[in-house]
Amino acid sequence: MNSFGAWIVGLWLTYTAVLIVLSRYAKKKAESGAGGDSFWVGGRSFKPWMVFVCITGLFSGSSFISVLELSYKVGISAAWYGVAEMVHVLIIALLLIVNLRRLKMVTVSGLIGDKFGRLALGVSGAITAFTFPMWSVATALAFASALHVFTSLTLPFSIAITSITLLIFLQSGGMWSIVVTQTANSFAFAAMFIVGCIAFFIEPGFDGLALLATAKPAMFSPTNAGLQVIIAWFATFLINVFVAQAAFQMALSCRTPEEGRKGLLMAFGANIFFVVFGVLFGLSAAAVVPGGARGMIAIPQYLAQVLPAPLVGVFFLGIWAAALGWGAPCQFSGATSLGRDVMGAINPSLSDERKVKYTKYALVALTLEMILLGLMRSENASWWNVLAWTLRNGSTFAPVVVALAWPLATRRGAIAALLGGFISGLSWYALGGWDPVKFFFNIHPVFIGMTFNILLMVVVSMVDNAGQWKIKFDQSSGRKTLGLVSTAAMILLGFTALTQFSWLFQKGLIGLNLFLIVAAIYVNVIIYVVPKKSEVTSTGKEVA
Repeated sequence: MNSFGAWIVGLWLTYTAVLIVLSRYAKKKAESGAGGDSFWVGGRSFKPWMVFVCITGLFSGSSFISVLELSYKVGISAAWYGVAEMVHVLIIALLLIVNLRRLKMVTVSGLIGDKFGRLALGVSGAITAFTFPMWSVATALAFASALHVFTSLTLPFSIAITSITLLIFLQSGGMWSIVVTQTANSFAFAAMFIVGCIAFFIEPGFDGLALLATAKPAMFSPTNAGLQVIIAWFATFLINVFVAQAAFQMALSCRTPEEGRKGLLMAFGANIFFVVFGVLFGLSAAAVVPGGARGMIAIPQYLAQVLPAPLVGVFFLGIWAAALGWGAPCQFSGATSLGRDVMGAINPSLSDERKVKYTKYALVALTLEMILLGLMRSENASWWNVLAWTLRNGSTFAPVVVALAWPLATRRGAIAALLGGFISGLSWYALGGWDPVKFFFNIHPVFIGMTFNILLMVVVSMVDNAGQWKIKFDQSSGRKTLGLVSTAAMILLGFTALTQFSWLFQKGLIGLNLFLIVAAIYVNVIIYVVPKKSEVTSTGKEVA
C-alpha cells in the first residue's frame, strides 16, 4: 500500500468509526419511537433540513458519481443525467408529496398491495427489493475502485468491504441512521469539491480543457452521449417520479408535507453543484489521463498525478460519502420492501416488531446480492442504475398510477403488469447482449418494459371488467383538456411513426415514440373509461 492508499484507508476508517458512534444515537431515536414507523420513516418527525441532506445525499451523490464517470468518456453531455435527476426531484416536490403524505405511504410496493392485495404486495415488494442493490452497487463501485488502485486489495474484495460497511450502519437505526449519515456526508461533499477544484486549477486548468476541446471536440458536444441514451435518462427519471420509493420514504418522514416539499426544493438547488463539478472533474481526468477504459479507475490516477496523498484521501472520502448517501438509502428502502411488504404478504399477522426484524435480515440478503452484482459487472457503474430503473419502473409504474386514479384496475391486471414489465425489460436487455448503449432493434429496454407494463395493466383490467365499464366523454374541463392534449399527441406521434420510421429508427427514437403513443392511450383510458354506476368493481377485489 502506497501513501495514497494509506490516507484513503485511514480517512475512510476514521470517518466510518465516527459514523458508527453516531449510529448509536440513531439507534436510540429509532427505539424511542412507537412501532415500525420510527424505524421505517423516522416517526414522521424530520425537519426540512433533514429531508434536504437526505435527498441531496441520495440523488445528488448518485448523480455526481454517474456524471463523473460518464463525463470522462462522453464529456459535457453527461450533465444531462444530472439535469434529468433534478427535474424529477422538482416534480416530486411540486406535485406529489402532499398527496402521498395524505395516504401515509411508506413504500411503493405497500401502496400497490393496499389496492391490489397480498399477491401484488409480494410481487412488487420482491421486484423492488431485487433492483435496489443495483443502484447501491453503482456508487459503491466508485469507492471500491479507489481502494483497488491505491491499495493491494483486489476489486472484488474492495466491493465486499464497501458493501458490508453499508450494512453496519443500517442495522442500527434505520431511517435515523440515514439522516445522521447524510448530515455528515454533506460536509464530506463540500471538502471533496474544494479538493477537486484545487486539482483542476493545478492541472489541466482552463488551458488544458481548451486543448482537450481541440483534440476531442466531441467531448464538448451536448449530445455526445447519444440522443437515445439522453432521452432514456429523462424518460426514466420522469417515470421514476411516480415510483421513487427511497425519496418518498425520506420526504414523507417530515412532520408535514409542506416541510417535506421545502427540503426537496433545497436539494434541487444543491444538485447544481454536483452536476457542474462532476463534469469538470471528469473532463480534467480525460485531459490528464486520456484513453482509460474505466472512468472510475482514471479519476484516482489523475488525482494522484496532481495532488499530495492527504488531499487525494479527502477527495475519496467524498466519494465514500456519495456511496453511503446513495447506497445506504437504496439498501434500506429495498430491505423495507422485502422485510415489511414481502414478509407481510406471506404472513399478514406479523407485528411491526417482527417486520422490523425481517427488514434487518433483508439488509443482509441485499448486501450479498450487492457484492455479487459488483463482481458481475464492475466496469460500468451507471449501467446498473439504468438497468434497475428499467426493471423496477417497468414493473411498478402502471399499477401505482391506476391505484391512485383509475377505479377499474384489477388485481389480475396489476399482477400481469408487474411481471410483464419486469420480464420484457430484462429480456430486451438480454437480446441486446446487455450492452449499455447498443440495444436490440435500436430500442432501449426501458421503453419496452414500460410499454408492456401499461398495455397489460389496461387490457387485462378491461377484460376482467367486461360489461362493467363505459366510455364517458362528459368530463370536467381539466380532464377534457388533458384528454384533448393526449389525443392530439397520440395522433401526431402515430403520424410521425408512419411517415418518419427510418429516421426514428436510425436515431434510436422509435422505442420512445411507441412508448409515448401507449402512454397517451393510457391517459385517455384513465380519463374516459369509467365504471357503470350500478356495477362498479372494486380495485381490491378479484374479478371472476
